[in-house]
Amino acid sequence: MKTVTVKNVEFGKGKPKICIPIMGKDLDGLKNEIEGLQGLQYDIIEWRMDHFKEILNQKEAQKAIELVGSLLKDTVLLATFRTSKEGGEMAISNADYVALNKQMIDSKWIDFVDVECFTGDDEVKEIVSYAHEHGVYVVMSNHDFDKTPDYEEIVSRLRLMQEKEADIPKIALMPQSKSDVLTLLKATLDMHEKYADRPIITMSMGADGVISRLAGEVFGSCLTFGAAKAASAPGQINVTDLDKVLEILHNSI
Repeated sequence: MKTVTVKNVEFGKGKPKICIPIMGKDLDGLKNEIEGLQGLQYDIIEWRMDHFKEILNQKEAQKAIELVGSLLKDTVLLATFRTSKEGGEMAISNADYVALNKQMIDSKWIDFVDVECFTGDDEVKEIVSYAHEHGVYVVMSNHDFDKTPDYEEIVSRLRLMQEKEADIPKIALMPQSKSDVLTLLKATLDMHEKYADRPIITMSMGADGVISRLAGEVFGSCLTFGAAKAASAPGQINVTDLDKVLEILHNSI
């Protein structure tokens, strides 16, 4: 398994890395959120672009990435536009989605870009190629806020992301039962041990799925999301509590 190392943070080895999402709706909101990170333990920040009200205005988007990037210049930064069809705040055309992600890559402030796997084959290929040409890594993602597909489908989607040249495949699913959480964990373990040649990220959302956010080192997920204040997805727990549990598990393995 090859790991991914950015700014001395190695994904795919040791404790799952902690990611905190920031979701400011405007420049002041982003600045306040970033200032509020002081004293917290984290490895990577995800800027959820879909929460920024003027993100589809190219000039305002540029102001935002300049602000976020300059304030977090020593931190690993993931830029994510989560589309409404996968649980995000805003709908976007495929053309605008490609253009926005290219703009973020061109900004030279980001280390990772999130690319939704099922945006469209041509669009995904274009963004992935552009990112890699410019030294930016790709987290390729798929989210289902309604259900958890069966074991074979989960593994199939993660393997597809590898085929599409994701640097880190990611899947987040909503369980309808505790058995669904077990399905996700089993798929994660088998993907990690049998098929993955790179780090992966998986999670089961909601209250039942919290265990999946904590047990990544056991089953093979390299990153977990924690909330500084507001959660960006169901089941995220406070980042300070998250770090304590990850440390306990790490020292017990």
